[in-house]
Amino acid sequence: MSYLFTSESVSEGHPDKIADQISDALIDNFLAFDPESKVACETLVTTGQVILAGEVKSKTYLDVQQIARDVIKKIGYTKSEYMFEANSCGILSAIHEQSQDINQGVDRSSKEEQGAGDQGMMFGYATNETEDYMPLALNLSHKLLQELAVLRRENNEITYLRPDAKSQVTLEYDDNNKPVRIDAIVISTQHDDFDEEAAMLAKIKTDLVNILIPRIIKSNPAYAHLFNDKIEYHINPTGKFVIGGPHGDTGLTGRKIIVDTYGGKGAHGGGAFSGKDPSKVDRSAAYATRHIAKNLVAAGIADEILVQVSYAIGVAKPMGIYINTYGTGKVGKTDGEIAKIVESIFDMRPYFIEQRLKLRNPIYSETAAYGHMGRTPETVTKTFRTPNGEEKTVTVDLFTWEKLDYVDQVKAAFGI
Repeated sequence: MSYLFTSESVSEGHPDKIADQISDALIDNFLAFDPESKVACETLVTTGQVILAGEVKSKTYLDVQQIARDVIKKIGYTKSEYMFEANSCGILSAIHEQSQDINQGVDRSSKEEQGAGDQGMMFGYATNETEDYMPLALNLSHKLLQELAVLRRENNEITYLRPDAKSQVTLEYDDNNKPVRIDAIVISTQHDDFDEEAAMLAKIKTDLVNILIPRIIKSNPAYAHLFNDKIEYHINPTGKFVIGGPHGDTGLTGRKIIVDTYGGKGAHGGGAFSGKDPSKVDRSAAYATRHIAKNLVAAGIADEILVQVSYAIGVAKPMGIYINTYGTGKVGKTDGEIAKIVESIFDMRPYFIEQRLKLRNPIYSETAAYGHMGRTPETVTKTFRTPNGEEKTVTVDLFTWEKLDYVDQVKAAFGI
């Protein structure tokens, strides 16, 4: 029997995502000047205010206020009428030194035996229903908002957009678990004030359906067949959306973990990613399990795979690895047998995850909006500056966990 499945996304201007982006910008700056930095940084944003809190162990000193302002400016909060503006908002830092009790459980005389920064379980997921091995509803939700942000910055075809926005896509699946059409699309976008509300709502809906959606179809031809004239559109369904961003809703780091991962498909261990250095397995092991799941699906082990790993704080070796192929396995092995082979291919001790995926580099700002998974790996050059004038330019690999660099090893291990 066919069924419906829904995922959502939020824009870079959403309050929670502003917080994530500030936290990850701090991580990048610390790692740029001291790759061994240990950081757990939380951000709160509200009307005219940013509050930074957390624990840091690092050899470098940063102007955290300026870093936060640069992020806010880049997102697009540059006008006083937003009631949250890069140059004028107040910024309070309550960042302090990391607890030695935690640090002693992580640092070891032998780096290879580095302990996990916390207990917990982490999940990675992959499916072959899209080219980037991500769930389609989430994929489309992200793309809608990424293109909406492009339209906002172009300020040409649509001239009234503000940074805050949310999207939601509902797909219909057939009896074979294949997506066959888009059933509904929800988009709520912040906008400039209009003189007449009914005319405003009509224009926003017309523009998004007739300008945004065709651009999505054109840039994603593989999904064009899913769009149809029966899609139910809910555009700004509450009506007026002028008051938005941190003035409309307080934002916190780590409140969009399902947007960050798989849109409700697969599973999530519960730990957020942004603001955490890679010694925190909430982040590094979630990336590592995604890397495993994607390479397994790409190698033809199964159509859909969930990978779980779990840790005890201060212990290097994981408690265990779990695999679920949802009955889609193609190699004649049980999920438990697949897990044993996976264990022999991928060393899941924290130090080896960091080395394999190059996680001690300043690569995290780019992850903090539009999802940490399903992104395109690329090499970029970035420049960082300290308050005392020190400048550092580094070339880094982004989204290393999305590389299909273990497919051949997986095939060899499974005799494919």
